[in-house]
Amino acid sequence: MDLADDLITRPYDVYQGLRTASPVHRITGTDGQPAWLVTRFDDVRAGLADPLLSLDKTHAREGNYRGLSLPPALDANLLNMDPPDHTRLRRLVGKAFTQRRVEQLRAPIRATADQLLDALGADGTTDLITAYAAPLPITVICDLLGVPASHRRDFRSWTTALIAPDPARPHEAKEAIVAMLGFFTELMAHKRREPADDLLCDLIAVRDTEGDRLTEDELMSFLILFAGYENTVQLIGNGILAMLQHPDQMVLLRQDPSRIPAAVEEFARFEGPALLAIRRFAIEDVTIGGVRIPAGETVLLSLSAANRDPDRFPDPDRLDLGRDAGGHLALGHGIHYCLGAPLARAETEIALAALLERFADLELTGNEPRWRPSLRARGLLELPVRYAATESSS
Repeated sequence: MDLADDLITRPYDVYQGLRTASPVHRITGTDGQPAWLVTRFDDVRAGLADPLLSLDKTHAREGNYRGLSLPPALDANLLNMDPPDHTRLRRLVGKAFTQRRVEQLRAPIRATADQLLDALGADGTTDLITAYAAPLPITVICDLLGVPASHRRDFRSWTTALIAPDPARPHEAKEAIVAMLGFFTELMAHKRREPADDLLCDLIAVRDTEGDRLTEDELMSFLILFAGYENTVQLIGNGILAMLQHPDQMVLLRQDPSRIPAAVEEFARFEGPALLAIRRFAIEDVTIGGVRIPAGETVLLSLSAANRDPDRFPDPDRLDLGRDAGGHLALGHGIHYCLGAPLARAETEIALAALLERFADLELTGNEPRWRPSLRARGLLELPVRYAATESSS
């Protein structure tokens, strides 16, 4: 079945029908090739941790959906790897995203959020994606990796072309890949000439002194992690939208900001940053939800369908900031759980807290939300609002 348009405009209605009909469906991927779509919570959670479902494209059977194609220098990344390579590489970069390290970043993240809100002025209208939700995580990840500020806007346009390509520009994704590869090559050379105190230089030092731990392609492909900031853009933007569409819930957060961390979990469950997990390939014949999937065929695990499964979350289509949303799958599960999850949570908590403190009045303007044309990412094209500052911040 071809669900492309409906999954962008009304995904939860579609998923409700699919879950009710069968736990697993044969569908057509974005490249026209077939895949299996899994929609129920228990099956999705089990699939995310199943070693028989591989991220390695070498297990893909010819004629099945394979996902985004990248040059070799960018393809050797964590999104295409299984253990033991996945374990080795994740250990190398994981130190940058530990809970302790993230706690140290909270003050600079808040300073960045305040600077972005200062630029808006005391009252007016704006697009909170362009002015706030996008530049905040871009700034944080650029500072962490040591990427010059002058290239941040370029990277936003490149990742947009890859995640939500414009149908009117069929060559846009390939052009973005070429541009990214050129930029990464130049950046790596610059970092080798002028080392600095950042994560990228730390990884270059590992590569140049202990080459058995990190190949040159693996080092280059680490920069693909940079694109992971998109999940945080969507988590912040979708959370703000959900809050503004449910003013009674926004009142609760204004009255008690200590509820914001728990609210972020419910926002992630309710309108997470991704419809689907990264595609997987069956290493051998597997059975999911009573459906046999032959070896080599592609499996798509729907995070958003699982998070709206009434067997796991009662009344799942209702936003409830008092709900225990723990265990949601918005950021994955198992060994491929989102590496940057602690950072994404912290940025979203800080973004919401700063926004609510700054503006006493905040409301949506415009028509129905417009979503990015992507079957994997779930993010807004824009978030137009009208705002007015509190007396203390004006």
